[in-house]
Formats: sequence, C-alpha cells, structure tokens
Amino acid sequence: MTSQTLAGRSLQTRLALAYAAGIYAAGVFVVVFVAVPLASVHAATPKDHPSSSAITETGPGISLPQLLTGSAVALVLLIPIALALGWYVAGRFLHPLRAITATAKIISAGNLHQRLDLGEPTDELTELGHTLDDLFARLQASFDAQRHFVANASHELRTPLAGLRTLLEVALADPDADTDTLRSACQDALALGEHQERLVRALLALATSERGVTHWDTLDLAHVVEGVIASRRDQAMERRIDLTEHLTPAVTAGDPRLIESLVANLIDNAIRHNHEDGQVKVTTQSSGTQTALTVTNSGPVIPDNQIQRLFKAFQKLAPDRHGRHDGYGIGLAIVNAVTQAHHATLTASARPQGGLSITVQFAHGSHPNLP
Repeated sequence: MTSQTLAGRSLQTRLALAYAAGIYAAGVFVVVFVAVPLASVHAATPKDHPSSSAITETGPGISLPQLLTGSAVALVLLIPIALALGWYVAGRFLHPLRAITATAKIISAGNLHQRLDLGEPTDELTELGHTLDDLFARLQASFDAQRHFVANASHELRTPLAGLRTLLEVALADPDADTDTLRSACQDALALGEHQERLVRALLALATSERGVTHWDTLDLAHVVEGVIASRRDQAMERRIDLTEHLTPAVTAGDPRLIESLVANLIDNAIRHNHEDGQVKVTTQSSGTQTALTVTNSGPVIPDNQIQRLFKAFQKLAPDRHGRHDGYGIGLAIVNAVTQAHHATLTASARPQGGLSITVQFAHGSHPNLP
C-alpha cells in the first residue's frame, strides 16, 4: 500500500470522525436541552373528564430514570450510525480528490495531453481540477515549444559547422593549395565562425529574456533609443535607409539591459528587412499610465496571417527575389520574450505599402506588480 493511499484514507478517516462527532454532538444536544426538560413536565387530567369519578391530581409524566435510560441507549446506538454517515459523506466529498490524484500520477512530460475532466457539479474540488487542467495545457505547450526550439537551434548550429568542416576538408585535400588559397579558406572559416558567434549570442539573449526580470530600475525609453540609434546609424546609411526618430520623455521601469536588447532587435529587424531607400521611424511617447515605443519600417508586404508567427523563434519569411535571407529568425522572438517579462503589451500590424509597425507599451514609471 503506497504512502499516497494511506494519506488519502487517513484524510477520509479524519473527516469521517469529524462528521460523526458533529452528528453525535447534535444528538447529545437534543437529549440535554430537549428531552431532559420534558422529564419535569407533569401530565394533568381535567377535573370534568367524563371517565373520571373524582377530581384527579397532577401526576408525573415520563420519569427521569426512564428518560435517562432511553437516552443513553439512543446515544450508544447513534455512535455506529454517526460513524457510518460520516464515512459515507467523507468518501463522497473526497471522490474528486481521488480522481485528481490518480490522474496526476500518470501525467508526465510524455503524457501531458491527458486531462482530469471532472465535470459537474462545480465546487471547490472541481475548480481545482479545472485549474490543474489549465496548468497541464500550459506545460504541454511549454514542452512542445522547448522541443521545437531545441530542434531548430540544433539545425541552425549544425549548418555553419558542416560548412566549416567542408571548407577545411577541401583546403586540406588540395595538394596544390598555395598560400593565397589557404588564406582564403581561413578567411571563409573566420566568417563562418563569426556567424556561429552571432547565433550563439542571439540564443543567449533569447534565453536571458525568457528567464524574466531579476531587478527593476527606472529608465527613460527615449535615452535608450538614442543610444541604440547612434550605434546603428552607419549600418542604416550603408543600406541607404533613412533612420529617423521622434523621441519624447517616456519614463518606465524594467531591466535596462533587456529593454536595450528589445530596442536593438526592433531597430535591427526594421533595418535588415527593408529595401534600399527605405525608411525606419522610431518614436517614444507617454500617455497617462502607459509609455510606448513604436518602430515603423518600410519593406516587403507581409500577410496579416503571418505576423504572429514572426514573433516565435526561428520563424522567417520567404527570401526575397535576390535570394537573400538575413537574420536567424530570433530577433522578434527576443522582443516578444522581453515584452512578456516586463508585463508589457506588444502589438504589430502590417503596413499596406509594405513593412511593419510594432508598438510596445510599458507601465509608466513603476514596477507593475507594486502598488
């Protein structure tokens, strides 16, 4: 017999004893406060009663010894009845809990699709079952997302490694390779290594963002955006992209490094997925209890049904007509993770003329979980 079974029976025993004690206490109450006072009641016969030949005196009714004896017998018989009723009622109340326990035992990482499905009637235990069903659903979604992420990360990391291995094998297998050939192979190897470093940094940034906010500081989004834009100005000029900003003070609270990562990935995404002579506009503003950051860029037309997919890891649109497919599909996933970590709101919409408009709204100037 398992410890869980013993614990379940022990709980039913305790509940049964509690219910039985309540029933027995009610019986004692009836005897003490109702039956015993009746012993002092005297039965009286009217003086004009036709069957009486003389005036009768009042005489005692039920004698106290008889009443006490009958009450004692009734209370003794009440003990097993109260225990039986208490056991039955406790078992009925614990039935949903047993169902929850039995199902929870067989649910694991490989069996998260199963649910409790307690149904009606709705009470505290069935509400607990519904809450656990929601928890299992979230766990299943989390495990599925984790498996998908690991598979995609493995693929993204394997591709440059395979290319690096092939490059080195070809260079070593060439008996006529001269210094220039080997130097070219080394440069290509360094480029592939840099590609891997950028990918690993992006994966680490995503993992850090998903971990959540460890400390909160007050900061101004406008100052953060100014620093990021200054570091991306040359990149935008190389791609002939007009990078403009309209910044007003927007004080909020959060992790400065994570928010800087969010801003950087939004601007990098707007520059990377753009076209020559395109535009990127960044604005910050504060309104009431909310501060907002908006990044709008030109670029290819994006179907509305593809927007939400872009905020998941390793999700990319099809390459353009030149076959270019920049990025790893992680930038907007980092943006989404940082947004969720700060309890902010993320909205994105496709522009009819092409490109995206993405807005992140933060709570104004204080920790969202503090009064």
